[in-house]
Amino acid sequence: MITRTTNAAHAKTAKLPTTSAPNADWHAIVAAAVREPRELLELLELPAALLPAAQRAASQFPLRVPRGFLARMRRGDPNDPLLRQVLPLAEELSDADPGFNIDPVGDLNAMTTPGLLHKYHGRALLVTTGACAVHCRYCFRRHFPYAGASTHATNLDKAVAQIAADDSLSELILSGGDPLSLANSRLAALAEAIRPIRHLRRLRLHTRLPVVVPERIDAGLLAWIDSLPVPLITVLHINHAQEIDSHVLDALAPLRQRAVTLLNQAVLLKGVNDRVTDQIALSERLFTSGILPYYLHALDRVKGAAHFDVAEQTARVLMQQLRAKLPGYLVPKLVREIAGADAKTPL
Repeated sequence: MITRTTNAAHAKTAKLPTTSAPNADWHAIVAAAVREPRELLELLELPAALLPAAQRAASQFPLRVPRGFLARMRRGDPNDPLLRQVLPLAEELSDADPGFNIDPVGDLNAMTTPGLLHKYHGRALLVTTGACAVHCRYCFRRHFPYAGASTHATNLDKAVAQIAADDSLSELILSGGDPLSLANSRLAALAEAIRPIRHLRRLRLHTRLPVVVPERIDAGLLAWIDSLPVPLITVLHINHAQEIDSHVLDALAPLRQRAVTLLNQAVLLKGVNDRVTDQIALSERLFTSGILPYYLHALDRVKGAAHFDVAEQTARVLMQQLRAKLPGYLVPKLVREIAGADAKTPL
């Protein structure tokens, strides 16, 4: 693990080239993401000594970081909170972490047909794609078998048929991967497939793309939102206030104008956001951005991510400090997802 230091104040903010521009094509931006550990370290002026471990870890779970997200990182600082989320480390290759496994939240047992998960009453989740614009090193689905367990064309028909047959379902959740990795035409086809299902009252979208590639909120996506037969809730995944820059704010503005409910769920990560000052800054920044703090997840114990784990007692103390310093609506719910439980478990 990279030891946290206190020299971050002396690090420079990276002035990295990006593909961001008015009307920039988000597909091209995603395709241009940094994928080689050597390039990542060189762009951020980080020690070459980090390279061998980064290459070994990236061979197991590939590196991917959009350049616009990279530009928000501090050059020369190996402890930058955004970098720590994406930098492959040797600790990912450890097999000596008890309680960490490849399916920590029981996704495979909850799958009723390929790509459709039914864990909680009234809600079903579609694994729409395995693609993401950024590869977070703590991803709880980093070992998920997307090839046979996501809703590609054949599987989608079966999943929609199951949703239509179950009138206890009132909400459909689009997840992945990242559902906004899909082209607008694919999203439109999905909306048309569920349009006749009258018992669905809400559509929920879990995504990181508007944060790491704000250009994804394009005219085509906004037209898709306007065409939806039910209200849209968008759950963003933002772990640190530094992730929200002016490009993100501009991208989210048309969603707010369309009365899309914007929520955030973060993951509590050692060395990223495990200090009370980090969490206060995140909640305040979210609120000024029109996003309501929703969940703060204890780390899903996926194999390869044990170095991010924060002890539950430490997390509880952190929440006590947050409740003492913030109004209740800015305090996210601290929860853990336990395989087989009928709801998220409050901590």
